[in-house]
Amino acid sequence: MLSCFRVGLVVLLCLIGFSCAVPVKFADCGSTSGKVSTVDISPCVTQPCQLQKGQSYSVNVTFSSAVASKTSKAVVHGIIAGVPIPFPIPIEDGCQSGIQCPIQKEQSYNYLNNLPVKSEYPSMKLVVEWELKDDNKEDFFCIKFPVQIVN
Repeated sequence: MLSCFRVGLVVLLCLIGFSCAVPVKFADCGSTSGKVSTVDISPCVTQPCQLQKGQSYSVNVTFSSAVASKTSKAVVHGIIAGVPIPFPIPIEDGCQSGIQCPIQKEQSYNYLNNLPVKSEYPSMKLVVEWELKDDNKEDFFCIKFPVQIVN
C-alpha cells in the first residue's frame, strides 16, 4: 500500500513539474549546425521567467542536428547592458546533459541542464545566451531569452 502511495506521489510531482514548464519565447542568435524547435524552463509560469535567487531551474532545449559530432559543449552568458558575462552551469558537456553522443546528422535531441541562480546575483532583468557547440566549435544552437532575477 505504501509503495503504491509513493508511486502515485512521484507521478503527481512529475505532472506538476511538467505543468510549470512554459514554452519560452526565444531568439536564435546564430545556430549553424542545428535548429531549435522548443525551449522549456521549469518552473517558469510567466515571461520573462522570474528566476528566484538561490534556486535552480531546469532548461530543456529540443533541437535537430544538421551535422554529426562526437562531442558537444555548452557555453552560457548573461547579457547585461550589451556585455556578455559568463554564467557558470553545473555540466558543460552536452553528452552528459540528456544527449546520447555521438550526435547524428538529421536527428532530434533533448538537451537538459540546470540553470542555478546564486543568492549573490543582483536583482535585475537580463538576457540569457545559451550555446551548444559541436566538434568544430560551431553552434548546434545559439538561443537568447529574457529573464528577471528576483529575491
